[in-house]
Amino acid sequence: MSRAFLRDDAEGEMPRRNYGLPPRDDPGYDRAAARALLEAARVSETQLAERATGYYWGEPSLRPYVEEMLVEAEAAGDDRLEQVARRFLA
Repeated sequence: MSRAFLRDDAEGEMPRRNYGLPPRDDPGYDRAAARALLEAARVSETQLAERATGYYWGEPSLRPYVEEMLVEAEAAGDDRLEQVARRFLA
C-alpha cells in the first residue's frame, strides 16, 4: 500500500463522539459529565468520555450525580445503567 494513504500520526487516534456537554463553567457540567461517563461505559467507550469530559472513571466529585442516576436506573429497570453506575461507585 502506498504511504500516501497512511497517516504517521494516526496511531492511538480514536473517533470523536459528541457528548452534548455544556460549557465547562456551566453549573450543570458535572452532572452532564457523570452521565457521559456512564453512557460511554455502557458501550465500552469510557476512554473517549474521559477525554471529552476531563474526568477519569471513578472521579469522587461526580459521586452524587452517579448516585442519583443509580436510583433512576433502578426505578426504570435499566439493568445496564445500574451495573455501570455501581461499578463507578465501587
